[in-house]
Amino acid sequence: MHIAISMKKKHHYKKKPSIFKKWTGKLHLWFGLSIGLIIFIVSITGTLFVFKDEVENFTRKDVIYHNEQNIAQKQILPIRVLEKAVDAQLKEKYKIHWVNVPIDKKMSYQFYWYEHNTAAWNYFDEFPIYKVAYVNPYTGKVLRTYDEKNGFFSIVKSIHWSFLLKQDWGKYVVGIPVIIFVIMLISGIILWWPKNKSARKQRLSFKWKNIKNWKRKNYDLHNILGFYSSIFALIFSITGLFYAFFIVQAMIYFVFSGGNTVYPDFSHITTKAPIEQRNETTLDKVIHTVQAKYPNSFGFAIDLGHPHMDDHEHPNFSVFVKHLSYSYHKNSSLIFDENSGELLHTYNHEDKNFGEKTVAANYDIHVGSILGLPTKIIAFIVSLICASLPVTGFLIWWGRRKKTKKAV
Repeated sequence: MHIAISMKKKHHYKKKPSIFKKWTGKLHLWFGLSIGLIIFIVSITGTLFVFKDEVENFTRKDVIYHNEQNIAQKQILPIRVLEKAVDAQLKEKYKIHWVNVPIDKKMSYQFYWYEHNTAAWNYFDEFPIYKVAYVNPYTGKVLRTYDEKNGFFSIVKSIHWSFLLKQDWGKYVVGIPVIIFVIMLISGIILWWPKNKSARKQRLSFKWKNIKNWKRKNYDLHNILGFYSSIFALIFSITGLFYAFFIVQAMIYFVFSGGNTVYPDFSHITTKAPIEQRNETTLDKVIHTVQAKYPNSFGFAIDLGHPHMDDHEHPNFSVFVKHLSYSYHKNSSLIFDENSGELLHTYNHEDKNFGEKTVAANYDIHVGSILGLPTKIIAFIVSLICASLPVTGFLIWWGRRKKTKKAV
């Protein structure tokens, strides 16, 4: 009798979830069921993309370096001579768009064809060509070409970015569910958060010693892994939304720049020299200037100046210098006179305010390359956990649904 009374008292004092937590749980469930598949696809493609550079550096290692002998006694060919040699070997119907020029003279030049058809509605029609040729800069010989458009990582990236739809509006098909996912992450933390310290300790680790029920293990996987990954998942989600919504870019810049609302604009620095000064060696002058200014950088990209399908007016001729091999966030921008090749303006990493540096680092934070391999491993694990959350969440709902049916 005494035991029965004690048990009644125990259950009598067990508090029910608050109305706020109850409706937070319903919202979490409804959102999860509605966007679960999309979040799974976005997360799993993000997981696959993390080690893109490492995989390509391994599979292309025999052409990344040209292996030309005695280069100290040889001269790199002028860029227009190289362009003509590459065109003659590959005979593409499109003009070469840009060239990646490495600072390390042992490395091959990378010649890119890239055309953007703005009238298309899907990825495969939107880019008629996206191709790269690895070229020995001392001989002009094409070592190998890669069809980047139909390559594994490009397709994975397009699925992640826009579900293989046109980028201009496909990014919203991904972006809107990611906004909902951010709400789910916050609601998940609210649902996880216990009312006291002892309960909190129980929710921070797996205690499966005497647990054989798969439903309990699945529940723990969803809650514990979801909690530990939530902060990083929020960071990766927000840095992804950066590309879908301009307002996110503006907010990030505003917050980290200390309230600045105007991004630095150098469009007033333009070509002044007459077009008659432009010749076959103008780009070589630009290349030599960049190489002399940044001998310790990784490399830079230079546009060959041909018209293209989505040709748009550029206010000035700029060159983007990448200082690190594994990351884009540390960079410099140089503006040149397009006709004379004269350097007009230099804007280094050190010249930028914290907001500009944060914006420049957004891509590297999103893909996990900001600090190299350690942050890539974090990005890989968190993306994998994010892909598992819709699965474990669905299984929790399905198990409860079956239990409710049996009770009825």
